[in-house]
Amino acid sequence: MNKLTVSLSPHVHGGDSVKKNMYGVCLALLPALVWSLYYFGLGALVVLATSVLACVFFEWAITKFLLRRENLTVCDGSAALTGLLLGFNLPSNLPLWIIILGALFAIGVGKLSYGGLGQNPFNPALVGRVFLLISFPVQMTTWPVGRAAVDAATGPTPLSVMQNAIATGDASLLKELPSSLDMLVGQTGGSLGEVSAICLLLGCLFMLWRKIITWHIPVSILFSVFLFSGLLHVLSPVYANPVQVVLSGGLMLGACFMATDYVTSPMTGGGQILYGVCIGLLTVVIRNWGAYPEGMSFAILIMNAFTPLINTYCKPKRFGRK
Repeated sequence: MNKLTVSLSPHVHGGDSVKKNMYGVCLALLPALVWSLYYFGLGALVVLATSVLACVFFEWAITKFLLRRENLTVCDGSAALTGLLLGFNLPSNLPLWIIILGALFAIGVGKLSYGGLGQNPFNPALVGRVFLLISFPVQMTTWPVGRAAVDAATGPTPLSVMQNAIATGDASLLKELPSSLDMLVGQTGGSLGEVSAICLLLGCLFMLWRKIITWHIPVSILFSVFLFSGLLHVLSPVYANPVQVVLSGGLMLGACFMATDYVTSPMTGGGQILYGVCIGLLTVVIRNWGAYPEGMSFAILIMNAFTPLINTYCKPKRFGRK
């Protein structure tokens, strides 16, 4: 006689796993990684390797010796991805001890202090990046130039040029900006993950194809930044044109790889669009009138705090409800 078997969901498995998705994002970052190594040379390799190894080590050490867990999560790819994203947010000449300190803060405070993967309210890599930016502002805002310049060790980034034009009210300073093509290809200064927008877009398309992420957050962020910065450009020529704004700084990295973090972003499509539009608006506001030229990290962390509220009010319709 057949018996009815009752079990908890899920009843159908889609084949996804934390490990598969984490390493999928790492693979999507490969084009940007290769370009950063080409553009910045050995310094980029040292920064990225140090960041990844430090994050993996602190994940293992804290989980094993402080939290005393038998099921170690060091191999699920989340620590390696955090290290990779943290490294992409750093300049290629940052001292090793500062990178290690940032990795400790990202993993120890930004992730494991809340219980680990799936329980952290803020993106760990951004927590580490903002901690370093506030603690070591000089080192974190000294940008080495890459292969595009041969007569200087460091130089201004497009965002600093834009901020200087706004501060002085002199629109002629915007002539110092690289061309949109140079920003797209990756011929500008900045952190390791800022230099090539096309490489980051290729990675984003790969994640969309593999269904690691959906279009809602990247598209809403990029569209809102383009729209708001375009309105400012129409009102005053002292603000850069929206194409250059979208291609500059860490906007592409943040929109495609950091704001889309599963744990810290809303669950529904409508909530993700609202989340992305707010990030875009905050980014434009902080970039133009804030103390730091880059506002993407702060904007994402601020909206991470509002994610539970967005999830409360942006709920999917219940099955069978009219």
